[in-house]
Amino acid sequence: MRLLHRASSWRRLFADDALPDPGRLPPLLGPLRDALIELGPEPELARAHAWQPRLAEALIRLDLPAWRISQLISDHNAWLYRRAIQLSLSEMQGQGWGTPPVAYCVLVLGSGGRHESLLGPDQDNAMVIADYPDARHTEIDGYFQALGERFTERLDEAGIPLCSGHVMARWPMWRKRLSEWGEQLAIWTADRRVKRVQQANILLDFHPVHGEPALAEALADRVARLMPGAGLFLDEMAALLDDLPVALDRFGRLAGDDEGAPHDRALNLKRQAVLPLVNVVRLLSLRHGVAASDTRARLTDLVVKEALPAAHARALIAALERLQGLLLDEQLSGLREGRGADGWVDVSRLGEDQRLLLRHDLQQIRALQKRARRL
Repeated sequence: MRLLHRASSWRRLFADDALPDPGRLPPLLGPLRDALIELGPEPELARAHAWQPRLAEALIRLDLPAWRISQLISDHNAWLYRRAIQLSLSEMQGQGWGTPPVAYCVLVLGSGGRHESLLGPDQDNAMVIADYPDARHTEIDGYFQALGERFTERLDEAGIPLCSGHVMARWPMWRKRLSEWGEQLAIWTADRRVKRVQQANILLDFHPVHGEPALAEALADRVARLMPGAGLFLDEMAALLDDLPVALDRFGRLAGDDEGAPHDRALNLKRQAVLPLVNVVRLLSLRHGVAASDTRARLTDLVVKEALPAAHARALIAALERLQGLLLDEQLSGLREGRGADGWVDVSRLGEDQRLLLRHDLQQIRALQKRARRL
């Protein structure tokens, strides 16, 4: 397995506050340049979000793989977050709230935190606030509550829906001082309770999108210190792998759980393929002290730590790439046909070679689940 990683220049595309200048792009990137010209230099948030399928199509024309496109969609979502937060801060200053009273960092969680978003995600975010005296709690937390409410509302209006499970910085559960996050993690990891594992799973894939990144780094350090020794907690996390079985029957044939299926040919490859892989890789990474947040890097680091054979890691990275490709293709088709973007894939649209590869990929994920349970 290749272990040398170089930062891709593609990841600079949405790194600045301003969108890329299409006039500075070379002719070789014509599809992307044309898409940016259509968007315009200073679009409203809703227009910028609605443009994402156009971005994905342009990147497909440039022959970028689906895993890279998912990174760039995640980066574009991070740009939308930053813009929503900046607009909210300006509004608050104009209303007399002043500037932030202490340092803070907004985190994006879940697929965004792993840089693995495709089209149509909802909001999953949190906030880490620098420690301050309890006597100032009403003043300081009131400021950040107002900020959280404003930027999440802006994102919702732009087309990134509020999280139905309330996993957002507008709620106290997901907005805490750094020391409080440390205490919360200690409580969550102290024993094996299903709800605590589920809540921790939401938090543990995070990435800073705005504010002081040192706070996110400090939180990651606390996770790294706590998790390898949290045996009961990790045991419960392993037990919960059974709640998300892959889309195979006991004979190894493609078979979904039919929960909410739009028709009898549909498999939910987000729920019964990508999430089972993400969950088991996260579990192994926590057990072995892997610090990376994205699934590809976690698999590579598990090989380095001799926790996973290189051949199996390669197969799983290839499986994730193919699953992302199937989902992205289906999401774009769904948007063109007015169905929206979700996690369902119509297996009748797949060729025989694609179905065989899908079965192979799901078998690789199932084998990793069995390995994690044995550990």
